Amino acid sequence: MAEPNKGKAAPPVTAPTTAFDRSPKQPSTQPSSSPPPLPPRRPSSADGSPRRPESAQLQAKPTTAVSSIDIQTLSFPDGSRGTFSTPGMRAVSTTASSSTSPNLSLRSKQQHRRAASSSGGIGSFGDVSEVPADAVSVMSFAPTMRPPGDLASLAVGDFHRKSRAWTLLRTQATSVQPFESTRIARVPYSLADFDKEFEELHDGDESDSGGGELGDGDGAGGEHKHEIPSEELRLAAWKAKLKHYMILSSAGKPIWSRHGDLSLVNSYMGVIQTIISFYEGADNPLQGFTAGNARFVIVIEGPLYLLAISRLGESDAQLREQLRALYMQILSTLTLPTLTRIFANRPSTDLRKPLQGTEGLLASLADSFTKGSPSAMLGALECLRLRKSQRASITSTFLKQRTDKLLYGLIVAGGKLVSVIRPRKHSLHPSDLQLIFNMLFESGGIKAGGGENWIPLCLPAFNSSGYLYMYVSFFDAEGGEADAKPIVSSPTPTSDDKSIAIILISADKESFFELKEMRDKVAQNMTKNGGLALIRDAIAAGRPKVADIVKRPGTAVQIHHFLYKSRANVQFAMSSEASHESQTREARRRLMTVYHQLHAAVHARHAHLKILHCVGEDATSLVWVTPVFEFYCVAGPNASRAVVTQDANRIVQWAKREEERLFIIGGGVF
Repeated sequence: MAEPNKGKAAPPVTAPTTAFDRSPKQPSTQPSSSPPPLPPRRPSSADGSPRRPESAQLQAKPTTAVSSIDIQTLSFPDGSRGTFSTPGMRAVSTTASSSTSPNLSLRSKQQHRRAASSSGGIGSFGDVSEVPADAVSVMSFAPTMRPPGDLASLAVGDFHRKSRAWTLLRTQATSVQPFESTRIARVPYSLADFDKEFEELHDGDESDSGGGELGDGDGAGGEHKHEIPSEELRLAAWKAKLKHYMILSSAGKPIWSRHGDLSLVNSYMGVIQTIISFYEGADNPLQGFTAGNARFVIVIEGPLYLLAISRLGESDAQLREQLRALYMQILSTLTLPTLTRIFANRPSTDLRKPLQGTEGLLASLADSFTKGSPSAMLGALECLRLRKSQRASITSTFLKQRTDKLLYGLIVAGGKLVSVIRPRKHSLHPSDLQLIFNMLFESGGIKAGGGENWIPLCLPAFNSSGYLYMYVSFFDAEGGEADAKPIVSSPTPTSDDKSIAIILISADKESFFELKEMRDKVAQNMTKNGGLALIRDAIAAGRPKVADIVKRPGTAVQIHHFLYKSRANVQFAMSSEASHESQTREARRRLMTVYHQLHAAVHARHAHLKILHCVGEDATSLVWVTPVFEFYCVAGPNASRAVVTQDANRIVQWAKREEERLFIIGGGVF
């Protein structure tokens, strides 16, 4: 039987193809024994030697420079721009200049791609001399074996330290003040309207800006009035406050609130009382919780519940100290036995009547915490800077005129302690002095009255069970006479307060005339020996400036502000604000927020930090804690750590040398 394919030629046998075969997938017409064609030979150079690959011709290392331009532009962190000139490519070697330039333009690269594609696509072997080798750098091919000036690579050794561009950049960057970038770039919402934090909320029946009448912005909005109820506007304004303080009784009776009246906050206080009582019933007192971006901290003092709501980034411990200060302000009016007796007889007592008239003291104390109080944060007092001999002269005059019924004597200038005389075995606690200073200089009520004041006062840290009696008289800080005439003063305290006051405290409520006579003698003697003039000069000199302490000829000081606390004396010193812009409420709050964060970090319960250096987007800060002192400082966001540390050492050494001028050591003792 004949085979079907007999008499026909057998089909050619082709080599099997694989996935890595780059030749065209067509059946070959040649016999399987013929080899594939060889790639074309590389062309030789003019002298007949094989041409070297492209990477062998490079005479330099990769660099970030792309061209040798003569003008460079830099954008600084504060948003400004600067231009400077750079030298040309003077250090290029002659070998590199004589050879073909290895720089590849975009057009030549496109020509290479077209030549490669026309020679057979990706898999063909065209003229390899037209295609750069794979080892060629993709960054740049500028011949910079000996890089001139600012075109050198940023990664080459320590060359950047000698670069004029880096020197200029460092000079401009270190001059940026703390929080300066926030004024240019962004302002956090939390502090955008900080000045409105202390505006009072109007009652619902008032028709001014706090009421519910809305216009179209130009005053001609009569038909748009009463679109939103007044109560909703007041509630929105109340919620917009960054910090709240509330005091209520254990029975849920509202006592005091910093923002809002009883009709506005009554329901919220009821909710707070329910939450606190629930945890008390479970023998697990509630200390604090977080809701959204607000921190709630609770302090229970006997029959009173004190609550702080803050969105300013303070720690729980700091908020608790503030609430205890408000509680001590209440005790300074009622005393602890009186407060206990009121609620023991009737737990649902309305405490607003016994505290009537002290709302201004509570509000001024709370506002000082919201603005940021270094004294409250550090638990220390600030003293007026005087020479040791000058302070000793004032104290000696004070002691010579002492009466037998005097318990404590203070001379205070602008909220700073000048001199103090006390019994040998007793001293006033800083928290008690803080209450006195708040009454005299923050609330403004006593100062506005001028003349003489006789005030019964309880100092809780000294004795929470009874009253002392305080004689207060303000000197005429501007004139030469120091009589007791009333001083024309604004009831609203100012930051540049220059008033001088003498405070005499006695346990005898019948000692008014004796203390008045002592005051007149002290004023007369201090006028004769120039003591009052010295105090006025010290007030006018103000706080020390960082530039006067850290002297750097020709170089700007990088530390913007500092706080120094002497732990043994429980007193602190601080520098003056560097610029007028830093004296605004918003700038001071930003500064105190940084200090609060540093203080919370080093005083945490299980923290063992002694030195902490923080770098942020807006500022650089440093805290240094030892058994002798605490030091806090704030610098610009680009400040060098080494320079800040060096300047901090200089300030600490200066504070130790000036200790007897900055602080009252011992005081007058009798």
